[in-house]
Amino acid sequence: MTRSSDYSPTRIAVAPSPVPPGMGESRRTAWGLTGLLVLLTTINWGDKAVYGIIAVPLKAELGLTSAQIGLVGSLFFVAYTIGGFCAGALARWMSLRWVLVVLALCWSAAMVPLAVAATFGVLVVSRMFLGLAEGPTAALGLTATYSWHAPAKRALPSSLLAGSASIAKIAVAPVLTWVTVAHGWRAALLSLVVVGVLWCTVWLATWSQGPYISADRNGTRTARAGNGSGAPDGVVAAEHEATVPWIRIFTTRTFLSCALLTTCVYALVTVVLTWLPSYFQTGLGYSQLQAGAMFAIPSLASLPMMLVSSFMSDRLLARGATARTVRIGIAAVGVIIGGILLFAMPAIGAPALAVAAVSIGYGLTTPTAPLINSAISTICPPRQTAGTLGVFLALMAVGGLVAPFATGAIVDAAAMPAEGYVLAFRILGVLCVVAAVVALVFADPERDKALLQREAAQTNGAGPSW
Repeated sequence: MTRSSDYSPTRIAVAPSPVPPGMGESRRTAWGLTGLLVLLTTINWGDKAVYGIIAVPLKAELGLTSAQIGLVGSLFFVAYTIGGFCAGALARWMSLRWVLVVLALCWSAAMVPLAVAATFGVLVVSRMFLGLAEGPTAALGLTATYSWHAPAKRALPSSLLAGSASIAKIAVAPVLTWVTVAHGWRAALLSLVVVGVLWCTVWLATWSQGPYISADRNGTRTARAGNGSGAPDGVVAAEHEATVPWIRIFTTRTFLSCALLTTCVYALVTVVLTWLPSYFQTGLGYSQLQAGAMFAIPSLASLPMMLVSSFMSDRLLARGATARTVRIGIAAVGVIIGGILLFAMPAIGAPALAVAAVSIGYGLTTPTAPLINSAISTICPPRQTAGTLGVFLALMAVGGLVAPFATGAIVDAAAMPAEGYVLAFRILGVLCVVAAVVALVFADPERDKALLQREAAQTNGAGPSW
């Protein structure tokens, strides 16, 4: 019989912020490189967001239906999901320095064919190639970021990476909209090509790996255990680091329930990316320039919520709160409130109020990504972080496989475009509420981390845990 003590929660150790001499860590370096990774993910989200911005002129030039535009959006996430499953393998084959450069260059290359020869077939292939290259990036970017931040302090840097989606909509989307209106949608694509290449140049000149994740393939950094070696507590030497079977990580209740929650939230994110400017333009009657500028409004609502919730989550965790409360609880409650607000949209008549409802409802769901990613990163051994997050984020992307196409089909079938968009948002609201309740009931990072640690001790013998 399993003893109740077997399930007692294990606190996540808080590594001291300053690393003793010899580890080569500087908090200025840590946050500087985190900022560079935020810039990378901002470019990544700009590549995603540009499709929603150019959807109307692209649809007119190529003679596409709403369902076809949505289908391309869904096919992007098919490739994105496949790419996400490759994150662990890429982390083993190449160093983080080079794998992120290769992926970023692939994003830039994906933009060129559509700008040169625009057909529906080229659109499908270029967006799918972009999705394949972007799929592993989120997990690898988080792994690179986590290498500079202790487990109990990862929600804030996670929120900055997740907040890059908001930064892209606030700062990048209006610029891309202006470029599209002033110079055409091809110019918007080519501008992203230039930015991606410039980022690669800066990255190669500045990147080094931090001490909180095991050494990459080229041995850039080796994390050490707090066993008299002078390393921070909770950092485990690669040669002594425990591992567990992948299937055990992927079948924990925390992993499964959180994957369901993030999948539903991501479905909402992909609909916003693909359809929100079109909703504002054809559903609510705003001009293309207004719709592009208003694309930033949901992000203006979401970014402060994300940063504040993540900062408070880290602070509360450091003061002894459980990850179940401050990672899972905060995220799930926000999703429930946001989902209810989206479901109530038919009661809202004025266009300005509809914009506010979508923006606030979306904003309340956005803290899910940094909080849940931080929780998932703590249940697995450090050397399995990239693979675990790769699979987790690939499963999350399943929401993007269906949602954009389904929304396009709903809009085409509706009597009025606005009615179709509202129905799609209501459906997403219900799904998000149900998934959040499931996560509240079943997810417990401390419990599942303790279970995996016991299995690792039995498999690897007595030794340091993570």
